[in-house]
Amino acid sequence: MLAITGFVATLTLITGLIHFYLWKRLVKDTTGPGRWRKAGSVVALVLALLVPATMITTRAVGAFWLAWPGYLWLALMFYLLVVLLLLEVPTAVAKLVLRRRAVVAEPTTAAPEPVLVGAAGAADPPAAAAVNQPDHDPARRLLLARGAAIFAGLTAAGVTGYGVRTALGPPQLDRVQIPLAKLPRSMDGLRIATVSDIHIGPLNGPEHTQRIVAMINRLDADIVAVVGDLVDGSVAELGEAAAPLRDLRSRYGSFFVTGNHEYYSGVEEWVREVDRLGLRVLQNERQEIRARGGVLDLAGVNDVTAAGTGVAAPADYAAALADRDTTRPVVLLAHQPVAAHEAAKFGVDLQLSGHTHGGQMVPFNLAVRLQQPVVSGLGEVDGTKVYVTNGAGFWGPPVRVGAPPQVTLVELRTP
Repeated sequence: MLAITGFVATLTLITGLIHFYLWKRLVKDTTGPGRWRKAGSVVALVLALLVPATMITTRAVGAFWLAWPGYLWLALMFYLLVVLLLLEVPTAVAKLVLRRRAVVAEPTTAAPEPVLVGAAGAADPPAAAAVNQPDHDPARRLLLARGAAIFAGLTAAGVTGYGVRTALGPPQLDRVQIPLAKLPRSMDGLRIATVSDIHIGPLNGPEHTQRIVAMINRLDADIVAVVGDLVDGSVAELGEAAAPLRDLRSRYGSFFVTGNHEYYSGVEEWVREVDRLGLRVLQNERQEIRARGGVLDLAGVNDVTAAGTGVAAPADYAAALADRDTTRPVVLLAHQPVAAHEAAKFGVDLQLSGHTHGGQMVPFNLAVRLQQPVVSGLGEVDGTKVYVTNGAGFWGPPVRVGAPPQVTLVELRTP
């Protein structure tokens, strides 16, 4: 309870600060005192409350009707923030130029003329008085602020619209060949259809699942690996949307490992449901894959954020990887790429992961790099090859920019 309260407080504080900045740039700087500024202030306050309300209520009480407006605004908010921050420097330079021009435009004060004293001793006024030109700088500043606000609004809307179209469109197919030194020659070309982060939830229903299943089945893969973050909700809410997974086809089996979102959605129920749908859930264990006269170890670990006992137990690399025949190649399914630091200690040849969404919304991918050793594609961690797929769904905003949804066909090759 304490952790939830802390999360809500932090989320509210961060979104509040962001919206104060947006209010300053989009409302205060572009309007004068009056009803338009008051209306803009009310809208900014409502939108600031909408973000935490959406993220909390859609999960806690199933208020899915808030998902579309709340998450779309979250994306727009993000890109408004990015664009306005990028405009800070050129806007500051433009203001400085305007200020200097205003100073140069001011007339110089001429030397005072001698005062003539008339017969009555009264001082006559000077022949000419310096008249100051009106200062147009405030008007120009207002025009500059409005121009920046319009540019930021149009850019954020355009990028968000493109991102919605990409996120809701079909996943792209990525084919990658990965050589494994220990792979028997008879198993050369073994294919693993890899998908992660399907995120069945309030914005992704059964049609989303059906499309992914159909795409995987067309690949005619030897193995199917679903690498976590399958759902965002309970079995009662989303069981029907997950049902098409029962139609997955592969030669040697379909396998699943938990992601962090399963632990927010009732992991025990989902493990039983996924197993009922025909996917083997690898919970800190491994499975021999005998194919084409060779043997490969396919291992899986629970997500690194897991805590508890039983199904909810954290990742146990020793349970999954110790006491095995080290002459065999081993492929590890682990939701988060960061698991590779521990996996490498057990000589894992290849780790298949998701979690990052490829960053989902550029430039957020730059922040993901601070937490995960590989954000997208093939990399290496401490001698272990790590392939990270972008994921086939999305979390939060139905928006993907610079990281399209993806299903990957991993082809294992002998060197």
